[in-house]
Amino acid sequence: MLLKPNYALVIPMANEQEEFEPFVSLLTTVLNTYEPGTVYFVVDEVSKDNTLRLCRDLSEKDKRYVTVWAHENKNVVDAYMRGYKEALKNNHEIIIEMDAGLSHDPRALPMFLRVLNEGNECAFGSRFINGGSISASSWKRTFLSKFGTILSNMLLGTEMYDMTSGFQGFHADVVEKFVNYELLSKAHFYQTSLRLLLKTCPPTK
Repeated sequence: MLLKPNYALVIPMANEQEEFEPFVSLLTTVLNTYEPGTVYFVVDEVSKDNTLRLCRDLSEKDKRYVTVWAHENKNVVDAYMRGYKEALKNNHEIIIEMDAGLSHDPRALPMFLRVLNEGNECAFGSRFINGGSISASSWKRTFLSKFGTILSNMLLGTEMYDMTSGFQGFHADVVEKFVNYELLSKAHFYQTSLRLLLKTCPPTK
């Protein structure tokens, strides 16, 4: 049985109407096993369907789900950072970032919690190791992810199996050190930029 830290999930939500119910159903099953967990759904003006209403309706029924309306966001990185700030404000010990729509499997959360609870400052998901996987992804995206990882490791001196995965978790003191840092990437390579930052300026307690 895992120790149950006060953890939060940060999940940007944009145009997730079609996958909302299956994603929330699976995530809720995990939360029921590994409480206390709080989920911060960050929604902004990029979302044009009923995602915001669905998130707010769920927040009314289940207080573990918090809907954050962030109209000021300019890109997906702003959404992640807004979620991190909300989690820090509410004193969560561990903060895990993931994507919606079942592109990241909520059933992997216990592994993140175990790794972080064992004293590791960071935990990064990988699609390219034993147990990792890619689903509903085109061959072009898979190729770019693999090639981007190889190229990043060569150019940046990193040694990670996956430099672009958005499934990652941190202790709160680590998040405090990067949450206000002006990352150059505002889109898909934000995770790569963040990992380089943590490598060159490792957090210290």
